[in-house]
Amino acid sequence: MKQGISNFLGVHNRSKTNSAIIPAVTNVLDGIRVIEMTEALAGPYCAMLLGDLGADVIKVERPGIGDQARGWGPPFVGEMSAYFLSTNRNKRSIALDYNQPNGLEVLHKLIATADIFITNQPSLESLQKRTLDVQTLRERHPRLIYCSISGYGFSGPKAGSPGYDILAQAEAGLMSFTGDENSGPMRYPIAIADMTCGIYAAMGILAALFGREKTGQGQFLDMALFDSQLTWLANAGSSFLNTGVTPQRWGNAHPNIVPYEMFSGSDGVYFVIGVGTELLWQKFTAIIDTATGLRSDSRFRTNVERIKHRSELIPILQKAFNQKSASEWLERLATACIPAAKINGVSEALNDIQAKARGLVVQLEHPILGIVKSIANPVRLSGTPVSYRLAPPFMGEHTNQILQDLGYPTEETAALANPSR
Repeated sequence: MKQGISNFLGVHNRSKTNSAIIPAVTNVLDGIRVIEMTEALAGPYCAMLLGDLGADVIKVERPGIGDQARGWGPPFVGEMSAYFLSTNRNKRSIALDYNQPNGLEVLHKLIATADIFITNQPSLESLQKRTLDVQTLRERHPRLIYCSISGYGFSGPKAGSPGYDILAQAEAGLMSFTGDENSGPMRYPIAIADMTCGIYAAMGILAALFGREKTGQGQFLDMALFDSQLTWLANAGSSFLNTGVTPQRWGNAHPNIVPYEMFSGSDGVYFVIGVGTELLWQKFTAIIDTATGLRSDSRFRTNVERIKHRSELIPILQKAFNQKSASEWLERLATACIPAAKINGVSEALNDIQAKARGLVVQLEHPILGIVKSIANPVRLSGTPVSYRLAPPFMGEHTNQILQDLGYPTEETAALANPSR
C-alpha cells in the first residue's frame, strides 16, 4: 500500500480530456462537491474556505460523537462550542456510522458524487479497512481530488504518528524563538499549524481543480501540519540555511529592523511602530528629536548601527514616549506617515472601523441558535465573491435530505439516520 501511496504522490496523467468551463457562475466553485470527513481545525477550516467559494460541502460525522471540536468549550452557544462555529459554516452535516456496511455504502455513494474528498485519518490501515485509501478511491474515481491532512503525511519515519498543532509548533522550530529574550519557548496562542495547513490544503485543492480542467484527472494531496508549520520559518529559516545564523527570541522586537517593536505612552497604553527605512527614520527623528537628539547621534545613523546599539536606543525612545499619551503619539506618527498602531484587544479589533468597513464579521441566521457570527473569508474576488449561505450545522442535521438526494427511500433513510434504533 505504501508503494501505491508513493505512486499517487508523484502521479502524472497524460489524458488531454478537458471538462467544460461554465462562464456564468455566481460563485467560483458552483457545482463542485466536497465530502469532508475531518475533525478539529485544519480539515474543517479547509472545507469551510471551499464552501465560502461556493462548493457544496457535506460534512460526514459519526453518530452520537461527531466532530470532536463540537465539545471544545466553554464557551458554548446552545449545544455548540464557539470553537466549532468558527470553522463549519457553509456545510451540510450527515451522520453516518461508516464502521457498519450500510453506512460505509452510503459514504462510498457520496464520494462517487464528489469532486473532492478530504480526510484527516492518518492510519493507512484504517483507510484500507474501509476502502477509503487513496489508491482505491482514485482508481474508482479518476477525476476525484483526494486530500489527506495529517500530522506528518504518508511518507517519512513519523508517518502515521498522531499530530497536534502544539507538536508541529514545537518540532518545526517556531517555538524555539518565540517569546521574550529571557523566557522559555512560547507557543503561539492560536493553532497556526492547523490554520496554515488548512489554507495550504485549500490552495492545493484549487490548483488540482485547475489542473483537472487541463488533464481530466484528479490528484492526491498529502498535506501535513509539520510541513505547513515549517514554512513559517520563512526569513529565519533562510538566515540559517544560507548563513548558519540561528534565530533567537526577541519578544516584540525585530531581529533585522530597529526600531520595530512595542512601546507605551504616558497613559500606559501600548502601541507599535515600524521604522523600516532610513527615510522613515528621518521622519521619525523629526517628531521626537527635540526630546532625544537622535538625529545627530552617530550610534543610530543607520539601521545597521541601530541594531548594534539597540539596547541603548530603545530606553531612549521609551523615555520620550513617556511624555505624551499613546493617542497623541499615534496622531503625530500618522500625520508623518510613519507606520504605527495601537495594540487592540479582540473586542477592539473586531469592532475596528476598518473591520466594519470591510465586512470582516459574518452573521448567519441559525434556525435554533439565532444569529451566529464568525470571521469573514479574506479572499475578495470582484466577479465571483465569496458567499455565506449556511450556518454551522447540528450533527446530522441534513442526513435525511442527503440520503434522499442519493435515492434512498424514506424507510431506509430513517434506519440509516438512526442506526442504533
